[in-house]
Amino acid sequence: VQATLGLVEPQSSGLGGGAFLLHYDVATGKVTAYDGRETAPAGATPDMFLDADGKPLPYADAVTSGRSTGAPGVMAMLGLAHERHGVLPWSSLFETATEAADEGFVVPKRLARFANSDFRQATLPDARALFGKADGTTVQAGESLRNPAYAATLRTLSEHGPRALLEPPVSGEIVARTNAEPRPGTLTVADLAAYRPLEKEALCRPYRLYVVCVPPPPSSGVSLLQLLAILEHTDIAERGPADPQAWFLFAEASRIMYADRDRYVADPAFVTVPIEGLLDPAYVEGRAALIGARAGLAPAAGEPPGPVAARFGEDATVEAAGTSHFVVVDARGNVASMTTSVESLFGSGRAVGGFFLNNQLTDFSFRAVEDGRPIANAVAPGKRPRSSMAPTVVLQRQADGSNGELLMATGSPGGATIIQFVTKTVVG
Repeated sequence: VQATLGLVEPQSSGLGGGAFLLHYDVATGKVTAYDGRETAPAGATPDMFLDADGKPLPYADAVTSGRSTGAPGVMAMLGLAHERHGVLPWSSLFETATEAADEGFVVPKRLARFANSDFRQATLPDARALFGKADGTTVQAGESLRNPAYAATLRTLSEHGPRALLEPPVSGEIVARTNAEPRPGTLTVADLAAYRPLEKEALCRPYRLYVVCVPPPPSSGVSLLQLLAILEHTDIAERGPADPQAWFLFAEASRIMYADRDRYVADPAFVTVPIEGLLDPAYVEGRAALIGARAGLAPAAGEPPGPVAARFGEDATVEAAGTSHFVVVDARGNVASMTTSVESLFGSGRAVGGFFLNNQLTDFSFRAVEDGRPIANAVAPGKRPRSSMAPTVVLQRQADGSNGELLMATGSPGGATIIQFVTKTVVG
């Protein structure tokens, strides 16, 4: 699925990006999170997205720079998940996408719309080369498009395994492309070779009659759980989607959640994320009490209980509204719920091997310090940027509180609004 999406929907996800996958094992009821989020290179610095005057770069300039690309993790992560749960041989998984890339596929309307747009990445040479025609025009919806370079990359993945993009010769091509002007990055072959996907226990909490499971940070799944918990303190359950008050409650609860997320959620390998504090019942009740009769000023972040190494400064992150999501349920009832992204439209706009490179490092805060306090989601070498991606699995809750049968699996694209899209689906 990912290999095909990278061919027909490269504006949203692809081999050069990252992902979070939630796996539900029907036999054991266990939900496992696989983290394929990109990592910053060893040469990353806190000021890498600042200009000569110390001010944040214009967003489009930062995105299309060589500095925006982190070590891509999606294929390595899928390799780990396949190692744990795969049935078919890895080498057999790319045949359909390879054939479509070689022989051509019918261009979808959505790809054509973005390929013909004046969005910065779509106007750059790499996009023009991939989507341009011999007469100088750009491919249109319904026309056939071939991508032989992408087919060759898929053959490399098929023959050499899921880490093929992180090893020579592909890794050298990625490094060369990111080290090129304008604003060259510091990504090295060693950074790519050092990349490791992570396998973690999913973060699961009760919600009404159910158990909702999400990936732990740097995913924003904890914020989705907090939003649900805040809503449990309102009467939204008695209201329907046609009731404006229900949407008011949802919007105000969302504002409170984002205030906390933007302050505290980041890579837990680098900062202490107060997961238990953010979900603490008394803390959530206090946050829910901030919802008044009318919308007011933007709420401030709270101070959740528990150990927090530093009270962080106000975040300065901008997220693009990109990304893909898909769910697969097999004949036995096992589930893969996966959100995957190259971040912005066509990622950084730089491509190698027929696929676009991510600009996920612009998901870091461009500033590292605010009013003398460190920002949790600041850039650091080897760090994974915070992500709004939140693939979700909802299970029935047993009498003893344990996981029961699958109710649904969901997720969404949408940048920072992913949390609200998914929560809206769960609430509905």
